[in-house]
Amino acid sequence: MALQNSGLFTDLYELTMIQGYHRFNQNRRVVFDMFFRRQPFSGGFAVFAGLDDLVDHLSQIRFSDNEISYLRSVGLFSDDFLEYLREFRFSGDLYAMPEGSIVFPCEPLIRVHAPLIEAQLIEGMLLNTINFQTLVATKAARVHLAAEGGAVLEFGLRRAQGADGAMSATRAAFIGGATATSNTLGGRTYGIPVKGTMAHSWVMAFDSEEESFQRYAELYPNATILLIDTYSTLGCGLENAIRVGKKLKSLGHRFGVRIDSGDLEYLSKQVRAGLDAAGLEDATITVSNELDEQIIHHLVTSGCPIDSWGVGTRLVTGGEDSSLTGVYKLAAKGDGRLEPTIKLSNQPAKTTNPGVKQVYRFLDASDAPLADLIALDEEPIVEGRQYTFHHPDLSARTFEMTNYARIMPMLEKQMDRGKRCHERTPLPDLQARCTGSLERFDETYKRIINPHIYKVSLSGRLAELKERMIEDMKDARKSGGDGPPGPVIT
Repeated sequence: MALQNSGLFTDLYELTMIQGYHRFNQNRRVVFDMFFRRQPFSGGFAVFAGLDDLVDHLSQIRFSDNEISYLRSVGLFSDDFLEYLREFRFSGDLYAMPEGSIVFPCEPLIRVHAPLIEAQLIEGMLLNTINFQTLVATKAARVHLAAEGGAVLEFGLRRAQGADGAMSATRAAFIGGATATSNTLGGRTYGIPVKGTMAHSWVMAFDSEEESFQRYAELYPNATILLIDTYSTLGCGLENAIRVGKKLKSLGHRFGVRIDSGDLEYLSKQVRAGLDAAGLEDATITVSNELDEQIIHHLVTSGCPIDSWGVGTRLVTGGEDSSLTGVYKLAAKGDGRLEPTIKLSNQPAKTTNPGVKQVYRFLDASDAPLADLIALDEEPIVEGRQYTFHHPDLSARTFEMTNYARIMPMLEKQMDRGKRCHERTPLPDLQARCTGSLERFDETYKRIINPHIYKVSLSGRLAELKERMIEDMKDARKSGGDGPPGPVIT
């Protein structure tokens, strides 16, 4: 059983809470939203990833006999509750944005409709799956944009956060735009091209650097990439590579070199000049060594003649942003009709948006996104009308959306009563969705530094509901009550 399919892949307080729900008959229907609060990497967008894996986990989540025995040993759970868990299955509905979509803070990426016990239990697994893969896919997309057409090779296996972290990162990086991986198991599992060169230990294992290059070229004449910085990049490394490269060229083969240390801007230009002077104009240059989108952006804008980029640690760990700020919050509940719920906070950005919601993307005539509108699911959002967009924090800031061509609802049904609605999407299709969507966004949102902020707003009805519920809650506090706010506005 995969770890994520185990019912134990959850925080303990989820189990203690759901035992309480079970004991006190609080298993009403609920709706939870998954969203994130700020863009990672100070960027202008995120790439939604992990959905297909999540749907698989939800459809297979179980408590084995051994896991039930373990929970009994903890000493917190009754036999009646443990027998309930033995038969546990997720039976809810799940709505989500298409995997590979470009997404933004505050808007629901996933909407879960389920009995409270089921919706509560899956929180940790859902956030673990979506937060990490969305983080890595976003980082990969930023690296892909910075490379401006250069191949991005995911080299992160040895620095990833454990085996599952490595596998998930390989998958997510490909969605975001990586062209290949060094992770052989990831390549086999996900159908991703695998690429690799050699380590410094290969060069050091032979009596001479030139011999190591020659032997490698004999083994892999159609895939020879020579690591030239073991001893002296611009000295013996480049000289030996040129000698071996000329032999390969005479036999009709191409080759390349890799630089893994030093001043990559200076070295890549000098290496390119040396290869060209030797008649090896078609030899490629790959670089690695703690790369990220900032470094790649600088090297590309400096005109460095680099063909491909091996990116490892800072891609598969998130680099300066180690996690996505994704959260999972109760939005509605009810035994019959679903009534909205709200979480208040002294920080306006942490006050949640109540009710069952849909996200609508407004597009211009060329299908370029203009802004996103979060609205109540029951609202009639139709093309041709003018809409007022309200700031999510209920400030006085609004704007009118009039000059648009069409409206696209973003949340689609992905699970129905615990069953997958669609087949898994092939990874190349998810990558194509990501890169194609990015191409349609204005360049200002994709800048590596100081991007323009894409507008995500509330509809008039949702803003009114949120404001009323906040005021009702404040009034209840003033009068000494602590009950929930009133019914939904219709």
